[in-house]
Amino acid sequence: MLGVFATCTEEFVFVPYDAPDETVAELENSLSVTAIRSSIGGSTIVGSLMRGNANGVMIADFALDKELRRLRKHTKAARLSGELNAAGNLILANDTAALVHPDLSDKTVNVIKKTLGVEVRKGTIGGLKTVGMAALATNKGVLVHPKAQASEIAVLEELFALPVDIGTVNFGSPLVGSGLLANSKGYVAGEETTGPEISRIEDALGYE
Repeated sequence: MLGVFATCTEEFVFVPYDAPDETVAELENSLSVTAIRSSIGGSTIVGSLMRGNANGVMIADFALDKELRRLRKHTKAARLSGELNAAGNLILANDTAALVHPDLSDKTVNVIKKTLGVEVRKGTIGGLKTVGMAALATNKGVLVHPKAQASEIAVLEELFALPVDIGTVNFGSPLVGSGLLANSKGYVAGEETTGPEISRIEDALGYE
């Protein structure tokens, strides 16, 4: 569940402190990024609790001040306040747009808009409100839950102005955001991901 424990942007991959050095090196190499070891509220599920892009990162409300300060050495960072605050689960974003959990407050949406510097819209994918786990967006394409509705895909195509395709990871898991790390330069999928799934990932996210 790569996307649960780590998250990446075009420049960084954020990983838990206990991630093995060889795994971190592999992520840096595959994604052409710099790794930043971090925690959110002392938790290792960094991917579920953080979502970022080239402009900044949103993190869960319970992040410690020292964790926020550490992140701010590298990028703009803000807390996602309110009961719904697992930012990685609730936000699907690239460098130009974001789709977010439909129950987030307008105030929270404005913080996301300001921190990530993107257009933000509320919505669902495959009927799921946890859009950050149900899909993955890079600056080249969007891969979504196989049960995404045509109307949901149309919203994503308009919002991100990118091709959108359905797919799975890890031998059939529909929660593509939880099993995949990707940016425009490369991707890392879970070990159980099959050849056909990898072909779909590469097509959807525009890898040559």
